[in-house]
Amino acid sequence: MEIDAKNIHYRVLNKMIRQAVAQGEREFVLRNVNGHRYLADGLSGPITMDIFGTPGQDLGAFMKGPRVTVYGNVQDGAGNTMDDGKIIVHGMAGDVLGYAMRGGKIHVRQDVGYRVGIHMKAYMDKIPVIIIGGKAGDFLGEYMAGGIIILLGINSIYPQRPIAGIYLGTGMHGGTIYIRGGAPKEQLGKGLSPTKADENDYRLLEGYLREYCQDFNLDLKEILSVPFEKIQPATHRPYGKLYAY
Repeated sequence: MEIDAKNIHYRVLNKMIRQAVAQGEREFVLRNVNGHRYLADGLSGPITMDIFGTPGQDLGAFMKGPRVTVYGNVQDGAGNTMDDGKIIVHGMAGDVLGYAMRGGKIHVRQDVGYRVGIHMKAYMDKIPVIIIGGKAGDFLGEYMAGGIIILLGINSIYPQRPIAGIYLGTGMHGGTIYIRGGAPKEQLGKGLSPTKADENDYRLLEGYLREYCQDFNLDLKEILSVPFEKIQPATHRPYGKLYAY
């Protein structure tokens, strides 16, 4: 189903999509998207959605299964509390990408904003993954409880900036952040344990990055030619001693 979203209010557009899904439609192409909010929110099952333009806030929130490909940038909150499925962004992403994400994958070709991956979590066999091709703003992985973030720093429009902003991993008490080339120590939040990635890490990275490279037609060997730093919390209770009992 192809929809020209120009001059269609986002509520009307979302209603059209949900009605089509209820009638059995599983493939969507949306053109001239410009700030339309809540696209693919709460949708479940094997649905594909190709979006041309810039979707608005909360793209794919609470999504469980669909594959959404954006040929452009995305605004804040994409993948909010996402349960499963995949979001592929052929541009940049805004703030709080993957907030409380608990499953699925988000692949971004270029830079992302602030507080990406905040409150990410994993449960049983569900391991949410965010791969960022460019650089990230402040508070990447803040309060992260599970899942994986991979930061590459290769497709950035900000060549002079560090690969990540300040307070990376602040309050982090689970999960793993992998950074290609590492991050300056002064950018890291307290209570983190950065180490060099080992053989097991590279096996994991190769699997995730092979899929990422296929999405964006990138060279896997080139990406893996630079060592990765692995960042994990030193404790699961980073603020445990701040309170009286």
